[in-house]
Amino acid sequence: MTQLAKDTGITRDGFYKALSPTGNPSCATVQKFVRALGYKLDVALPA
Repeated sequence: MTQLAKDTGITRDGFYKALSPTGNPSCATVQKFVRALGYKLDVALPA
């Protein structure tokens, strides 16, 4: 968790708060987590 917080540039407290059951992370925060984990997040309109 500490390394993920460093990789995203978000504090550990902010990381836990964003991912808590009452958290409400922004799209930018989710994107930072996804990138730090080595994934890519795409959003597409339904066909």
